Amino acid sequence: MSTGTDKEYWAAQALPSVLKHKLLAHYIPRFGGMTGSRGRHQVVYLDGYAGEGRYESGDSGSAEIAMQVAAHHQAKNALRWSCFFVEQKPESVARLERVAVQYRAQGVDARVHHGDVDGVLDQVLRAAGGLPLFLFLDPCGLGLPFDRIVQTLNQRRASGNLWQPTEFLMNFSMDAVRRLGGNAHSAKGLERSSERFDEACGGRWWREHFRPDKPVAADADEIVAAQYAERLAERTGMFVQSVPVVRKPEQKAVYHLVFGTRSEHGLWFFGDSVARARNAWWEGLEYKEEQEDPGALFSVASMIRPDPQDVADAALPVIADNIERILNRQQQRPFKLLNHTLEVFGDYYGQVTEPAARNAVKLLHKSGRTASTGIGGKTHELVVEPPR
Repeated sequence: MSTGTDKEYWAAQALPSVLKHKLLAHYIPRFGGMTGSRGRHQVVYLDGYAGEGRYESGDSGSAEIAMQVAAHHQAKNALRWSCFFVEQKPESVARLERVAVQYRAQGVDARVHHGDVDGVLDQVLRAAGGLPLFLFLDPCGLGLPFDRIVQTLNQRRASGNLWQPTEFLMNFSMDAVRRLGGNAHSAKGLERSSERFDEACGGRWWREHFRPDKPVAADADEIVAAQYAERLAERTGMFVQSVPVVRKPEQKAVYHLVFGTRSEHGLWFFGDSVARARNAWWEGLEYKEEQEDPGALFSVASMIRPDPQDVADAALPVIADNIERILNRQQQRPFKLLNHTLEVFGDYYGQVTEPAARNAVKLLHKSGRTASTGIGGKTHELVVEPPR
């Protein structure tokens, strides 16, 4: 990224960043709450491409969002976060350090490193021995090699400590897929560029979708993104979900946010966080259009945005049917919603917030299809019982 582009980027949040940062702000406090309350009440966090921490507009970047969460937990004496922030550009490191100083004054363990994330990763892993670890990897382009990511995740699992939860959220650049796919498809393409993408993807498999001897499919980029997530899941044994992030509706994704967890709790709350972040993205789009054309009676976004209540209403009978299907497959044995997250929400995973599942249980009860009322307790812990 050029210096000019850097300055433009940090002037104010772009819409893709709105979704990404809202997702972080919703999810990582839950990660801390789910995992850090055990043992030493500590969590380790790595932002591998941390940037400046704060936009010139005053909005928080990813690094400050993590520090805000850490400060909140610190103030409640609930949890201590050890936060590692890595950034390559010296001028960004200086600005990030100024933000970190403010949070260190509140007791936050905020460590700013100048350099490459791969050079700090082993230090982070040592600090996270026996502790929960969350990895946020948001490069502007290609990030860590696939094999390095897999090694890191599997190393944590095989360390001998059976309880040290590890989750990640990473940016898989669709702009890079299209650019490097075009490079591979062209007779004049640079082989070294393709080899760098081989490293990022963990092999040459992606080249099959950009072969020079046949036309490239319109959705080749999305196929590569889906297969990347599938390969991560296969190599690590994790639940892996991929969320496309766009600048405007109907446009191609700028990147996918790829999330990985080994916990059903993580899977459940990530889906809820995605749905909440999507709503914030739509609100940001409406605001942006109003700022650009203050005289317009209606923004385009306000006219095409799916009403969250309409989405929830459409999801209700579908989720209810999904729950009943699980109950029938279980031969009418009771089950907890949490243990079947993806099947419960189906196509509405990441589209609706968790209360949709509770409302579906209530609908089933009302129609006599379950003895469970859907009342009381935490939604993810609701147990669905057969009808009596």
